[in-house]
Amino acid sequence: MNGRKIELPKDFLDRRHYPEQVEYWLSERNGELILNPCLPDIRKLYIEPTTACNLCCRTCIRNSWGMPSEYMSPQTFEQIAKGLPELPFLKQVIFSGFGEPLTHPHLLDMVEAIRKHGLPVTLATNGLLLDRAMSAELVRLGVQRINVSVDGANPQTFQDIRGARLGQVAENIQIFNEVKKQLHNLRPSLGLEFVAMRSNVNEIKDLVKLGAQWSVSHLLVTNILPYTEDMVEEVLYSYQPVEPSKTSAWPVKLDAWLLWATEDLPRMHWGATRRCRFVGDHGVVVGYDGSVAPCYPLSHNYSYFAIDGRKKNVTRYSLGNVNHESLAEIWMTEEYIRFRSDVKAYHFPSCPDCDLRETCDLREQNDGCWGWNPSCADCLWAQDIIRCP
Repeated sequence: MNGRKIELPKDFLDRRHYPEQVEYWLSERNGELILNPCLPDIRKLYIEPTTACNLCCRTCIRNSWGMPSEYMSPQTFEQIAKGLPELPFLKQVIFSGFGEPLTHPHLLDMVEAIRKHGLPVTLATNGLLLDRAMSAELVRLGVQRINVSVDGANPQTFQDIRGARLGQVAENIQIFNEVKKQLHNLRPSLGLEFVAMRSNVNEIKDLVKLGAQWSVSHLLVTNILPYTEDMVEEVLYSYQPVEPSKTSAWPVKLDAWLLWATEDLPRMHWGATRRCRFVGDHGVVVGYDGSVAPCYPLSHNYSYFAIDGRKKNVTRYSLGNVNHESLAEIWMTEEYIRFRSDVKAYHFPSCPDCDLRETCDLREQNDGCWGWNPSCADCLWAQDIIRCP
């Protein structure tokens, strides 16, 4: 170290695949100096095409927010696409969020623009608009995976939760598989997402059977995050250890290939280990208006009930906007890099374990007592209780 210049050993840089001329943000935590490299190393990009949806589910965040129902403008998406060459580490783009992507009038154009960069695309949908024409286009564009949300294997359960017909989703999935076969293509693979709660948890085994019939390759089960008081009664997880559901697998026949599908289950109780998959996977969320957030939980304004039943008001945490700066520039700002550093070390208190949790006013605004706000102190995503693809 000479003055303000720090020279790092070449083998240190090689082990981490850092270029020799990389810049760092210097920070301090508990008296220790931390070097945070400024690298455009986004690997997982979540794009929210819209906050609009063709359903009104009982479990949805819309029941507790005041966000508008809007679509990402072509200009905003163009700014995202224009910045992709600046992200050499990017491995995957996911069209998802808290709206239904297939309602966006230009979604296929957006997917095509991403595919022109040679990037794999995953799409989340409720399946109601996955008709023959849409399926054919998604196959043609080379989408890697489609995840369909199905919160019940029983038609009445599905109707009660989502206000729609399970039969319509089943018909569309059958058409989707027919289209793939007609076009002699194994992609997109099909995944299911299931929000588990007291009123539907016994249907997971039946959903597995449906998954086998539908040639589903992956079933992701997550717990419910209660946005309203009536949903608190539906929660399955707890402070204390809860016996997990049994995992299972089933064969999927894809043309000449026989694969084994998998079931991915969530954790069911609060524990000591906390890890943010969004930050750990180098993920970033771009909202419908171009606002950049570090994760889904901090991408909107809403309220929900924490694991101990305490109501929390979450304020959107925007680290920049792609309409004003490139995604790479936002990713490498001092604030964003230091936030990711604190999340990787999980430098937050564990609010659910605190003796003051019932009277602490900080929690009501999603703040913490260790200084960095917003706080990730009782995040259920970091516990793997709530899951995202």
